[in-house]
Amino acid sequence: MTSKIKVDNINKVSDDSNIIKKCGTTITLGASGDSIALASGASQTGFGRTGTVDWQTTPKTSTFTASNGEGYFCNTTSGAFTVNLPAGSAGAIISLADYANTWQTNQITLTPNGSEKINGATGGNSAFLNTEGQSVTLVYIDGTQGWKTVQDSTSDVTGAGSYIIASGGTPSTSGDYKIHTFTGPGTFTVTCSGPGSLGVDYLVVAGGGGGGGSKPGYHSGGGGGAGGFRESVPSPAAWTASPIAASGNARPVSVQAYTITVGGGGAGGTGGNPGPSNTNGTVGNVSTFSDITSAGGGYGGASRYPTGANSGGNGGSGGGGGGSNPGGPNIGGTGNTPPVSPAQGFDGGDGTTPTAGVGGGGGGALGAGVDGSPGYGKAGGPGATTHISSSPVVYAIGGASGTEPGVTPTTPVNSGTGGQSGGNCASNGAAGGSGIVILRYKFQN
Repeated sequence: MTSKIKVDNINKVSDDSNIIKKCGTTITLGASGDSIALASGASQTGFGRTGTVDWQTTPKTSTFTASNGEGYFCNTTSGAFTVNLPAGSAGAIISLADYANTWQTNQITLTPNGSEKINGATGGNSAFLNTEGQSVTLVYIDGTQGWKTVQDSTSDVTGAGSYIIASGGTPSTSGDYKIHTFTGPGTFTVTCSGPGSLGVDYLVVAGGGGGGGSKPGYHSGGGGGAGGFRESVPSPAAWTASPIAASGNARPVSVQAYTITVGGGGAGGTGGNPGPSNTNGTVGNVSTFSDITSAGGGYGGASRYPTGANSGGNGGSGGGGGGSNPGGPNIGGTGNTPPVSPAQGFDGGDGTTPTAGVGGGGGGALGAGVDGSPGYGKAGGPGATTHISSSPVVYAIGGASGTEPGVTPTTPVNSGTGGQSGGNCASNGAAGGSGIVILRYKFQN
């Protein structure tokens, strides 16, 4: 049987003070000027915290789960990693500090337990610590705010909803932006997107139309129309976009997979002699991201003799009409079909019907193709230059008509350029260039 002893005062010291004194419901430990220390291996409970943490002096270098009441020095010299927050309870506290001033290069991802929040952001969303020399302290408040920042030595910590985390295509980085380039069909997978997201800006270029086939003597087919060109840019602009970029039209995204379609170029038409056997090119194929669709470029009309309908096809940009003698009609195709705003392309040039019929150039992103006239190489409409990939690149140039004898027309891949028509050597038209999709979004401050 265990005996219990209850006393009000125990263990007096030399100055006649009590180590433990009880007065009513108040218990006093020690006397004025004394220090209270726990024995080795002992721990305390029920005394609460004072808003500070116990700093762990061995730096962390890889993903770990933090404990309530502790502070950690996080060393990301060898790479970024994740700090998992403990289950939240009112008053829980943790602190983190940038050990080697490398968070701006290799960030810390701060992940809450389950569906808990960080600074009131969407439950379950992570936050990012990516400022050089940063140190933060967070206290768990309640289910509304979750973990609240109470101290930040450099900049506010916001929930991951302010940024997008995604994968797909070929990724690259330009400053605070991630860039995903798709040169073929793929999937853009968003794994984190919150209320503070600025959305995803885009370049969506469709495949160019194929050039028309040609017959000997200046009888050239029409150039293929450029693939539809559609682009957005932040407002205010964060990079130099094309003149027809839709300002502030970034597409909102949610946590899901987005199918990316990259259209192939249309095939070139066949050329030969006699002319009636020549064929038009083929329309290009669409490219898509989210609710943005760019139409394939219109085909270039063939050069036919002595008669035949050889107008250019409609599309993102119109194909050029083929040259004929004395046949027809041979008008250029209509661009921006179907219509969108800003326009995704322009009309193709008309072909001519004199003795030496010459096709028109295909329409481009920024202008119409040149009408046919005697001579070689009627230019297609101009393309558009954008820096969305962090360097200037021209896309969606209209295909030229009537290349010089012996010159085999070629078209760059992933350019959305229209295929050139065959020259005056009974030659085939070139295929249009395939399209491209480039996505860009902010991922850090």
